[in-house]
Amino acid sequence: MTKPVLMAVCLVTAALAWDLSGRPLKAVEPAMKAGFAEADITPELGMEVPGGYGKSYCRSIHDPCKVRAAVFDDGQMRVALVGVDAGFVYRPMVLQARERIQQRCGIRPDAVLIGASHSHSSGPLGIVQPGQYDHASDLVKRLAYEKSSCADAGYVDRVRDKIVEAVCAADQAKVEARCGAGVGQEDQVAYNRRLRMKSGVTWTHPGRNNPEVLDYAGPTDPAVGVLGAWDSAGKLLGCVVNFACHATTSPGGISANYIYYLERTIRGTMGPDAVVVFLQGYSGDVTQVDNLSPHVSPNGERWAQIVGGRVGAEAVKTLLSMEPGRLAPLDARSKLLQIARRTPDPERVKRCLELAAKEPKEVGHTEWAFAKEIVLLDALRAVSPTADIEVQAIQIGPVVLLANPGELFCQYSLNTRSRSPFPITFPVGYANDFTGYVPTVEAFGPHGGGYETRLTSCSNLEIQAGQKMVDAVLELAGQMKPGELPQPARATEATPWTYGNVPPELH
Repeated sequence: MTKPVLMAVCLVTAALAWDLSGRPLKAVEPAMKAGFAEADITPELGMEVPGGYGKSYCRSIHDPCKVRAAVFDDGQMRVALVGVDAGFVYRPMVLQARERIQQRCGIRPDAVLIGASHSHSSGPLGIVQPGQYDHASDLVKRLAYEKSSCADAGYVDRVRDKIVEAVCAADQAKVEARCGAGVGQEDQVAYNRRLRMKSGVTWTHPGRNNPEVLDYAGPTDPAVGVLGAWDSAGKLLGCVVNFACHATTSPGGISANYIYYLERTIRGTMGPDAVVVFLQGYSGDVTQVDNLSPHVSPNGERWAQIVGGRVGAEAVKTLLSMEPGRLAPLDARSKLLQIARRTPDPERVKRCLELAAKEPKEVGHTEWAFAKEIVLLDALRAVSPTADIEVQAIQIGPVVLLANPGELFCQYSLNTRSRSPFPITFPVGYANDFTGYVPTVEAFGPHGGGYETRLTSCSNLEIQAGQKMVDAVLELAGQMKPGELPQPARATEATPWTYGNVPPELH
């Protein structure tokens, strides 16, 4: 290029940066892109079905279990949101998946959120991990591997590979998209399962029509958070839905649980190809069971339809009401905390060792199960007295997803939302690892109690853990600047409708 031509190009380029009034023109922003994909992770018949303290096995398939992924790209950064139809995901698998995602498609590890739906009717990703108790005594190994709910190593690898496959497929499928966000309300399907008794203490699931019950001991969070993405033709590519309620409806056999009906409801209105990424909220003390209802509970199939259908319908209403546009900027941050585990009393450990060595029928199922858990916890603390807790914040414009690995009590969801600097906040639990129940400090006080405060091998963090996790994730959110929520275009100057701009005509 000759010098005069080069100078002319520079002058034209400079001129284009200013409008006729002498003000600088706003730079053209890169197009927002989004992609969605899913992959099948339905376990095989005969595999374990985790969720309890003993072994249970898959005998039928009700509906498929899936990995669902969404990738958002603002031209500067990409983030990936992954929902897994599983009771839990564990950190070793998450770290491996993130590393492979980065190798294959370049998305940063801290920009990948992997959350479990906490379905109690899904495949064997936990609770005991392969090799977790190889260091322990023969009794402990027998209790862990033969008497407890265990992950299947082959299935763990399969789910890891499907997570990588789904994220990379979603990244490849990205197209220019108009994205929107909103929050709906559904307050008739989720209930706090901890209830205050007349004695002053709290029980979990005290049973319907129990005359000793006073009231619920904690709140629920009715918020249905929704992110949606539409292509240039107005077709919904997919959405992300965040809601806080245990996935324990269990319609029969292997199932995504109520998430199956949530997906069907959204697809029924918005299109059969829309991918629905579900991210579970802080629901450690919230299920579909209303202990204050005097009526008989519906069966599992009906319950799954009610919860999934109503949450899905609210998500549809929210999608239809939001204004799509550009959700930017994107950002992602994470932090690793070291949180101590609670220590069982040595005399209790000794007594539990004696009980766990007996047959459950000699001791009683409940007492034996929790004696076994204390023995396993004692063995776990011998090599891991503290837990690595990753907290994560993912920003998509005006939306921030605040992820924790535990079953945080729902009060933490309300606290997180009220303190968040973002206009829309999705509290995401069961994400990037699994650390068991995280009750409030009050739940450990004189009026507390209930199932969730029991010490077990998978639920044992220090009493202050929840507050530390919430403070840390809000600290990450505070380092980000919220984007603007898209708004409808302003109407032009009013033009009256000539049919209607007349006074009343009486004659």
